[in-house]
Amino acid sequence: MSALRALPSLIDDDASQRRAPIRVVLADDHYMVRRTLRLLLEGEQDVDVIAEVVDVSTVMRHVSHHVPQVLVLDLRLPNGSSIETIRQISQRFPEVEVVVLTMEESPLFAQRAIDAGAVGFVVKDRADTELLAAIRLASRGCEYVSPRVASKLDALRRATQDDGLTPRETEIVRMIALGHTSAEIACQLHLSRRTVETHRARIHHKLGVTTRAELVQFALQRGLIGA
Repeated sequence: MSALRALPSLIDDDASQRRAPIRVVLADDHYMVRRTLRLLLEGEQDVDVIAEVVDVSTVMRHVSHHVPQVLVLDLRLPNGSSIETIRQISQRFPEVEVVVLTMEESPLFAQRAIDAGAVGFVVKDRADTELLAAIRLASRGCEYVSPRVASKLDALRRATQDDGLTPRETEIVRMIALGHTSAEIACQLHLSRRTVETHRARIHHKLGVTTRAELVQFALQRGLIGA
């Protein structure tokens, strides 16, 4: 009889746990961005923003103190490497899932973040329509990548697997095919121009091509750029 009386209590506890909001820490160095995101998220009953962070140096302290379910992390936070921070969080706090929020649409950056341990990659100008979905999926350990980046990421992964290119080389192929110069590629990927030229030489050797037209054709065939 006592076991039967205890059963409703257990059911109530389970229901309460299911209703508990997703605990979120926001990490972005721009006040207006944080304010907008907070208003967006706190308008939902299943999300609770428990802290805000403005730079990389304080992310780990807040995560350690609050232990959120989801950390929303700007990829370009000052005072450190966001990618390295993701890696450290993945190792030290495996129960905390990371959703990257960024202006970057490069699939290379998305792959680097995911390799480091992030489960979400949301383009900032789509945060109003995509961030909630990414947070909800992340709280269950599921991956979300902004559709604008997802197709490029799939193409990058296929080229990496099938053609022997590294992710960096695949991204450079995509940018060459889009008409970017070595100087522009170096600037966008935060590399030296000499490093980009070295990658270009390796790409031509691996693919057996000699002209930009051939690289464009390769990129089209692999889905790295649109037709």
